[in-house]
Amino acid sequence: MLRSARRLMTALAALALPLAPAVAAPSDDLRQLLDDHWQWSLTNPPTLATSVGDHRFDDRLADVSLRAADVRVADEKRFLARLDAIPETGLSDTEKANRGILHRLLSEDIEGNGFGQRMVTFTAYYSPWQGYVSLGEDTAFRGKADYLNYLKRLALIPANSDILIDITRQGVAKGYAQPCSALGGLERSLRGVVADHPTKSRFYKPFAESRPANVSAADWTALQGEARTIISTKLNPTYAKAADYMVMDYIPRCAKTDGVSAQPDGKAYYAFRIRAETTTELTPEQIHKIGLDEVARIETEMAQVATAAGYPDKASFVKLLRTDPKYYAKTPEELLNIAARIAKTIDGKMPGFFGRLPRLPYGLRSIPAETAEGTTAAYYGPGSPDTGLAGNYYVNTSRLDQRPIFELPALTAHEAVPGHHNQIALQQELDLPPLRKYVSFFNAFVEGWALYSERLGIEMGLYDTPEKQFGRLSYEMWRACRLVVDTGIHSKGWTKAQAVAFMTEHTALSAANIDAEVNRYISWPAQALGYKLGELKIRELRARAETALGDKFDLKRFHDAVLGQGALPLDVLDRQIDGWIAGEKAK
Repeated sequence: MLRSARRLMTALAALALPLAPAVAAPSDDLRQLLDDHWQWSLTNPPTLATSVGDHRFDDRLADVSLRAADVRVADEKRFLARLDAIPETGLSDTEKANRGILHRLLSEDIEGNGFGQRMVTFTAYYSPWQGYVSLGEDTAFRGKADYLNYLKRLALIPANSDILIDITRQGVAKGYAQPCSALGGLERSLRGVVADHPTKSRFYKPFAESRPANVSAADWTALQGEARTIISTKLNPTYAKAADYMVMDYIPRCAKTDGVSAQPDGKAYYAFRIRAETTTELTPEQIHKIGLDEVARIETEMAQVATAAGYPDKASFVKLLRTDPKYYAKTPEELLNIAARIAKTIDGKMPGFFGRLPRLPYGLRSIPAETAEGTTAAYYGPGSPDTGLAGNYYVNTSRLDQRPIFELPALTAHEAVPGHHNQIALQQELDLPPLRKYVSFFNAFVEGWALYSERLGIEMGLYDTPEKQFGRLSYEMWRACRLVVDTGIHSKGWTKAQAVAFMTEHTALSAANIDAEVNRYISWPAQALGYKLGELKIRELRARAETALGDKFDLKRFHDAVLGQGALPLDVLDRQIDGWIAGEKAK
C-alpha cells in the first residue's frame, strides 16, 4: 500500500513537471548566445563564412559604411547585454573563458567604434583595397558556382571603394588623417594593382589556372571573358580613381604630426589601442621603460656575439653585415630557395618540441609587387582546413640588397613554424566554439608566440653561425625597439626621424626595413607593442613552470598547454598555465 501510494505520488509529480516554467542553466544560455553570435558573425563579414566552408554568402562583401558599423555595434550591445545577464556561477573553467573572451571582443569593438579614428580606412601595412585583391587567393574554387560568386564579389568592389573614399574624406575634414611621413608607398599600392592587360591582373589569377573538370569549355570561356570585362571596365578604373584621390586630395591634406595623440581624442584612442593590442593595463610610460630595459639587455648580448666573431665592437660587425654582398641573395628565386630550405629544416625538428602538430600544410610565396617595397620583410596568410586552403609564408623579394640571408632563420621561425602557421593552423583544429577557432586572434598572444618561436630556434639549433645569432638578436632588438619607438611617437611626441635614428642605432636592420617598419608604427598605433610584451609573458610562464615542476617539466607538454586553448588574452593565459602547472604537479 505504501509503495503503491509512493508510485502514485511520483507519477503525479512527473506529470506536473512540464507545467513548471523552464529555467535555463547558465551553461545553456551561454551556449545559445555563442551560437547566435557565431551565426551573426558569418555575415560580419561574409568572407568569414566563405573561409570556414559556409557558402551561403559567397556572393557578398561586407558593407563598409559608417552606418553599417553603427548597426553592427547596436547588435553587439544587445549581445553584450545578454552576456552580462549570464552569471559565472555554475560555469566550467572553459565556459568562463568563453564568456570572458566574447565579453572582451564585444566590448572592444563597441568602444573602438566610438572614436573618430574609425574613419582612417588604411595603414601603411594594409588597406581594404589590398584585401580585395587577395579575394581570389583566399577562395577555394571547386566548380562553376564558386567562379560566378567570385565575379559577383568583384563587381561589388567599385561601390565599396567609393564608400571608403567618402569615409576617408569625412575623416580628413574632422582631423583624422594618416601622417604624411608614412605615405610613401600609398600610390604604388593602388596603381600597382592596375595591370596593362586584364589577364595579368591578380584579380584574374583564378581564371589563369587550368579549367576545372566539372566546368565545361564553353562555360570556362564565358567566365574568363566576364572576368576580363570586370577587370577592364570596373576594377582598373576603380583603383585608378582611388590612387588619384590619394595623390591629389588626401596626401596634400595628410597630418603633419606623426603621433596619433595629436588627433582629436588621440590620447584616449592610444590608451584604448594599447589595451586592445596588448590585453594589459600597462601605460605608455611603463611600456616605454620595459622597452628601454630590453634594449639595454639585448645590446649587451649583441656586443658579446660581435666580439666572439672577432670584431672590436657591435658597430663594426653591423657595418659588415649591412654591406658585404655575400649576405644577400642575387635573385628573388635564390632568396625563396633559402627560405624554403630553412622552413623544411625546421619542419623536421618540430616533433621534438610539440606533442600536437597541425594537419594543415603551408606554402611559400612572394609578397605582391605593388606592396612589397613599402611593407615588412615577411608575413603569414592563414589557410583554412574547412575549405582546403593551405597557409602561406610570404617573403619580400623586393630590394634584395636590403634582405639579408642571415635573418631568414629567425624570420621563418616567426612567420611559418613554430610561429604563426603552427599556432594558427592548430587553433583552427581545436575543439573550441567557432568564435575562438576563427575570430579571437589576440595580438599579444599571436605575435608574442611568434617572437617566442624565434627564441625557441636557439634550442632547435637554427643559429649555427655568428651572423645568424646576430640576426636573431637583431630581430629581438627590433621588437624591443618597438616598445620604445611606438610609445615615443604616439605618447612622447617623437618624430619619424627620431624613431628611425633609434632603430638604426640599435638594430642591424637595413634602411628599407627600418623605414617600412616605422611607417607601420606611425600609421597603426600600438599594434607593434604586442610582440615583445606577449613574448615576455610566455617566457615568464615557462620559467614559472620550470621552477615549479623541476624534473617533471616537459617542454612539449608546456607548448601544447600554451597553444591548446587557442589565442588568449595574456591574463587568461596566465591563469590557464597556473592550472596546468597544478595538474602536472598532481600527476
